[in-house]
Amino acid sequence: MRGSEREQGSMFSYVSVEERIPADHPLRPMRGMVDGALKKLSRRFSGLYAATGRPSIPPERLLRALLLQVLYSIRSERMLMEQLEYNLLFRWFVGLGIDDPVWVPTVFTKNRDRLLEGDVAEAFFEAVLAQGRGQGLLSSEHFSVDGTLIEAWASHKSFQRRGRSRDDGDDDPGNPTVNFRGERRSNATHVSTTDSEARLSRKKGQTSHLAYMGHLLTENRNGLIISALLSEADGYAERLAALEMIDGVASKRRITLGADKGFDTEDFVAECRRRNVTLHVAQNTTNRASRIDGRTLRHEGYAISQRKRKRIEECFGWMKTIGLMRKTRHKGTHRVGWMFVFTAAVYNLVRIRNLVEVT
Repeated sequence: MRGSEREQGSMFSYVSVEERIPADHPLRPMRGMVDGALKKLSRRFSGLYAATGRPSIPPERLLRALLLQVLYSIRSERMLMEQLEYNLLFRWFVGLGIDDPVWVPTVFTKNRDRLLEGDVAEAFFEAVLAQGRGQGLLSSEHFSVDGTLIEAWASHKSFQRRGRSRDDGDDDPGNPTVNFRGERRSNATHVSTTDSEARLSRKKGQTSHLAYMGHLLTENRNGLIISALLSEADGYAERLAALEMIDGVASKRRITLGADKGFDTEDFVAECRRRNVTLHVAQNTTNRASRIDGRTLRHEGYAISQRKRKRIEECFGWMKTIGLMRKTRHKGTHRVGWMFVFTAAVYNLVRIRNLVEVT
């Protein structure tokens, strides 16, 4: 017989949130890894809070909520709080009970800012990476490096000549009419009034936009991110950031570094050799001779590094599409860099979980 529709709900529930989450749900192993990483940060968290006063949102729950925002591509804190209101999976992962109140979006944002002041993202990244290292997933000899542009939260209209008042001749100061025709615009003469640290930049064959430069160093065994760094976008940022990240992994034992032809420059090659690094970069023979000698090209490892270095594009692709780093929602190198490193840590969590399940 046909059942009747009834909208009257039960007054009590006898099934816990834990029991409602499937045993094979992909977030279960990730929750364990996250809890292990957060346990190592407990002392750091204590240093960010006063010993007296009204208790705030636990930092562990803040980070778990931010992790969900990255994993599920939730574009705002307001939408994240809405999901926490009725999504039992999100409540379980963050650590909220069925009857626990959800935070007001502005309260969540203000508490999150305390984490931005500390180097919590970097510490969380290192704690996650240590788990991959403990399971033997990392290579200690072969690496790849690359950079990508991250569009800033600022428009071309905000890119104005330095010293110019916002309402100079504008018919609508809130949304001015701007004519760029015939005007020579550069980072030396212009600055964004929305985000002063964003720089006008572009990739070859693409239109220019205000952006930052994100940098990654990955290992070649499983494509895990070893180091993440964000800087202002300019023509030298990629190579300078690469040297900084290499210093964190260089040792007495020689290592290899794969990269694209943008790293085939005399200065960069010399600095890498001084650090005992063998460069496996693509040759740049445009209008000049390559700085990579024939002995390197003939080595079997060179071809392997060139194939493996393409994995770094998978990291950038995930961070931009899933992790919402194609166009940042934050302003300033510090804030954008915090989210860039945190998103890299979330990518590593996903990658480690997948690798462990396969093995």
